[in-house]
Amino acid sequence: MTIPFERHAIDVLLQADVLGSAGLLRLSWDETWNVMERAVARGQRAKKRRVIAQLGVDEKAVAKGHRYVTLVCDLDRSTVEYIADDRKKASLDAYYASLAKDQLAGIEAVAMDMWEPFISATVEQVPDGRSKIVFDRFHIMKHMTEAVDAVRKWEHRQLQSEGDESLKKTKYLWLYSEENLPEESREKFAALRALHLKTGRAWAIKESLRDLWSYRRRGWAMRHWRHWYFWATHSRLKPIVKVARMIHGHLDNVLTYFDHRITTATCEGLNSKIQTIKKTPMVSAIASI
Repeated sequence: MTIPFERHAIDVLLQADVLGSAGLLRLSWDETWNVMERAVARGQRAKKRRVIAQLGVDEKAVAKGHRYVTLVCDLDRSTVEYIADDRKKASLDAYYASLAKDQLAGIEAVAMDMWEPFISATVEQVPDGRSKIVFDRFHIMKHMTEAVDAVRKWEHRQLQSEGDESLKKTKYLWLYSEENLPEESREKFAALRALHLKTGRAWAIKESLRDLWSYRRRGWAMRHWRHWYFWATHSRLKPIVKVARMIHGHLDNVLTYFDHRITTATCEGLNSKIQTIKKTPMVSAIASI
């Protein structure tokens, strides 16, 4: 291809997917895809090396059968910096290995979930990496929400055996945070909470944990944590106790939030864009191969 034609092809690719561009350019799908690959490779080579202070590391399911990619984002610029197959330690190791010493030393904080391979890679590769890991609050709250749902399922079975259908079709009500509860459901939810169900207690514990990240000082947050942890571990609700102990085992890097105040929300936003791309017909066909 001539340089002017490839330049034109790139302009077309910016406006349409690969399949549509191939039709407009009268090229095969492979030829069009190769144009895009070459353009991306040139862009990566031209990209200036810089220090990224705040990183977000997340995983993304890309196909059925538990197939994942590891996504590394620049949280300040909201850009994808690296994508690797799978979610193993080696997946993130390869990113850190690509950085110069000054880039590694310049990393101030890394937001991630409590996935051991990501933790190990960061501790081993990033100077003083242990103190720079911030466990993402949204992932932590996801664990707590799942624990509330586990309590609901267990209690629903118990009540049903006694002919009580109080918890029937209430799953999604317990998954909401208090301020996000739909207006039309507030009266029903208030009536459910007045029943003093175990599920209601689990939900209240979950909501109280959310307050941890609202404090401005680590000391006040730690005071809240001690009260919350006692309540959760003495709740006699096994799913809640299990998650509380899991968080306690990673508490140091939960509280690093108060040093850096970062989350993986940027990664999640980029994940949503990736999901949109995945829904295009040709990308979906490739992912299934």
